[in-house]
Amino acid sequence: MTEPQDETRIPVIIGVGQVNDRPADDAEALDSRQLMEAAIRAADADAGGGFISRIDWLGITRQISFPSLHKTMVEGLCTALGIAPAHAEQSKGPNGDTPIKYLNDAANAIGEGRAQVAIIAGAEALRTAARRPDGGGIGRNMRMPEVPPIHVKYGLRTPTDIYPLYENAGRKTWGQTLAEGQAETGVIWSLFSQVAAANPAAWIRKSLPAEDIITASANNRPIAFPYTKLMVANSSVNQGAALLVTSLAVARAAGVPESRIIYVGKGAAAHESDNVLERARWDNSPSMAVTLEQVVARNGLDPQKLDHLELYSCFPCVPKMARRTLGLPADRVATVFGGLTFGGGPIGNYMAHAAASMVEKMRVKPGDGLLFANGGFATHNHAILLTTRPQPAGTFPQDYDCQPEADRRRGAVPELVDGYEGPAEIETYTVIYDREAQPKFGVVLAKTPNGRRAIARVPAEDDGMIAFLTSGAEEPVGTSGTVVRVGDFCHWSRG
Repeated sequence: MTEPQDETRIPVIIGVGQVNDRPADDAEALDSRQLMEAAIRAADADAGGGFISRIDWLGITRQISFPSLHKTMVEGLCTALGIAPAHAEQSKGPNGDTPIKYLNDAANAIGEGRAQVAIIAGAEALRTAARRPDGGGIGRNMRMPEVPPIHVKYGLRTPTDIYPLYENAGRKTWGQTLAEGQAETGVIWSLFSQVAAANPAAWIRKSLPAEDIITASANNRPIAFPYTKLMVANSSVNQGAALLVTSLAVARAAGVPESRIIYVGKGAAAHESDNVLERARWDNSPSMAVTLEQVVARNGLDPQKLDHLELYSCFPCVPKMARRTLGLPADRVATVFGGLTFGGGPIGNYMAHAAASMVEKMRVKPGDGLLFANGGFATHNHAILLTTRPQPAGTFPQDYDCQPEADRRRGAVPELVDGYEGPAEIETYTVIYDREAQPKFGVVLAKTPNGRRAIARVPAEDDGMIAFLTSGAEEPVGTSGTVVRVGDFCHWSRG
């Protein structure tokens, strides 16, 4: 005889809330804490109301706007909601995988009997913060993970500088010309824009053709080669999102209709080094691959048959690598929210919006939905299943850490050296542009004959080398050259 299910140990999502704040007067805009509160209240209303006072687990994705609120965010939000949860925490950093990690952690807490009503929330008000003194003036000068001095010296300090290294190395490995690589981006991003155009929660609701996305123009300036403005995350938003997770017992006792209950499936996670240039190679990510492979295996999924999909999209290289791991074509729609360019890129909280949109989609079209999150500099990965298929008690708690397998696959990381002079072969590269669409400098990472990794700069005035790196007439990755010392920098020379 089958044992009765303990529904107090089965986690489900019963409410979601998303907020877009676009006041005509910036003085009337919500700050990040107020956005979180509004999103939580919206999630409570979506579930039928009456759950806020019962919250016993709270996970907040750290925001970077309005830094004066950082230290008191948990206390301030709890006070605003009138709650005192047994567990309340804010993440250490605004990493993009945090909402999915917290979803898994909340599911584990319910599976262990430590919680019955949980909230995952986050928000950014960067659009307003950049315009208001009390926002700390944060806008383009947002705080990012610390990077070593050598990276700062050569201009590789933000995600915009780092992710193109993956894009350019990947293109070579995937056997694409520059035009073919850009065309793939155009297909993926155009589909994202179409989803955003139909999603009331998205920030930019305008469908764009691929050609407009991949072609540099006055309204689509180059950012870091080969990325233009319409290929990168749009952080100038005021957005908040929240997920209300309860036990199945709480949901049913409250009379939540079965058609509105979404089950949390198993998750997986792995990461790379926090040192942004400690990558064994630049054309793939072992931790990303392991995370995706494990979430598929643990949930018995066929990626080809997924009903809903969200592949993190801060920069095109991420969904490109992820779709190849899953064996999916470029024209498979890989978002339910609209992507970080069009849906909106509220720093670490994008995936809360993606999860909320997936819940809304699944209530209309039942099935399985895969959420894949990425954070840092292609550093942190976390994936999880949402499904309308009832999950058995005992699914949680689960150990989602897949780090040992990622470490096993990684292989040796080349030593990064500054000061090397001599022959080398380009491993990857990028060119950074200013706001007037002019090259500021290029950066080349190259393999030396003894297997070390050299770093070199390409001055903006070296027109010939800048053209070689960006024209597409010849693939730079894999070509030979020479690193020479010029003052404090090493420069790249072809020949």
